[in-house]
Amino acid sequence: MLDAPVRSVFSEITDFLATNPTPQEIIAYRLPDVLQARAHELLEKNGEGELTLDEHEEMIDFVRIDQMLSLLKIKMRIKLKHTDE
Repeated sequence: MLDAPVRSVFSEITDFLATNPTPQEIIAYRLPDVLQARAHELLEKNGEGELTLDEHEEMIDFVRIDQMLSLLKIKMRIKLKHTDE
């Protein structure tokens, strides 16, 4: 079992966004492997009904970040499409 990452998913995302990434960089962005592995671990434990309350809250953080990044990437694709026209 993996230990919880030192950096939270919110800390990772805010640090990335603070670099003022280009639309292309936002579209290409992926969470670091350690955070992706943690998200998968939480999803597996959730499927087995073995999450603690803290782990459930952490999993919800990953879900929220995933939704936010998906929306942000869609908006960046639209922005690029309009720029190319």
